Amino acid sequence: MMEVDDAMKHHLSRRTALVLGAVALLGLAPPAAAQDGYPSKSIQFIIPFAAGGGADIEGRLLAKEMSKVLGADIVPINKPGGGGAVTYAHVKNAKPDGYTLAWNSTSILTSTNLGNVPFKQDALDHIGRVEWQPMPFAVKADAKWKTFQDFVADCRAKPKTYKVANSGAGSATHVAAIALMEAVDCEVVHLPVGVKRRNASVLSGEADAMVAPLTGAINLTKGKKLRLLAIPSAERNPVVPDVPTAKELGFDATLDLFRGLSVPKGTPSKIKAKLAKAMTAAAKSKAFQDLAGKSGFTIDPLPVADFERLLNVEDAKVKRIMQSAGLYQSKAAE
Repeated sequence: MMEVDDAMKHHLSRRTALVLGAVALLGLAPPAAAQDGYPSKSIQFIIPFAAGGGADIEGRLLAKEMSKVLGADIVPINKPGGGGAVTYAHVKNAKPDGYTLAWNSTSILTSTNLGNVPFKQDALDHIGRVEWQPMPFAVKADAKWKTFQDFVADCRAKPKTYKVANSGAGSATHVAAIALMEAVDCEVVHLPVGVKRRNASVLSGEADAMVAPLTGAINLTKGKKLRLLAIPSAERNPVVPDVPTAKELGFDATLDLFRGLSVPKGTPSKIKAKLAKAMTAAAKSKAFQDLAGKSGFTIDPLPVADFERLLNVEDAKVKRIMQSAGLYQSKAAE
């Protein structure tokens, strides 16, 4: 009887050890989602501009691809207004739990320097940059100016004659237009016609030229209704390789449009890391790469440290341009 008890004890002890060992092994390498339970519900993906534009189309596809990576629904929600201010204020005031994302862009710098919100871009935490694109200077395809130098010469001879349309007062396209015209020493009339009327204003003759994100001008360019004369970028864009940069033409003007992700300040680092990983994977997905190839934006994910350095550099640039144009009205404490 004593021998049976000992055998049973040995068997139970061995079985217990195996179970405990298995539990320990599982504890060493649990699934990533099980570590913090994130995400356990749908995530709001706030887009600063109205449906149908480049920001909306690109953001919705990125959200869809991120959903696949995270295994949770990422729901795009458009909150236009104030050149992005409505979105950034909403996200700044949201709970820092990873369930509210801002699809940011250069508008996070223009809206804050314009004073549309009482804070600076560093009032939010940032996840990283996803992509960037140039903002070309475009004219109607049958315009008399065949090159950017032609427009510059004409503009210098007739200051305050020509009208250059942009997406809105203090927008990234407005700031880029100001930078370009300052660099070439031209005085123009800047028309803040809005995103929906920007292209139409040039085609109708209301404006003589415009500055727009490449994604907003590429279809009309391919359709031979617009002609791109120059881009204020460091290098040419492979989608429009024949369009020169302002810099190579001898004009010191560089300002690109970027897009990335931000979250409320204080979002846990583990959640931000998980979002950054999903963001990068989504940006490199075939669907997003296909859209980039057709639309003209450059997929170039930047991790948060590099993105924050870029934000600081571009913020100083936007501030300087706005100050020179009398647009700077930041309400944030310096």
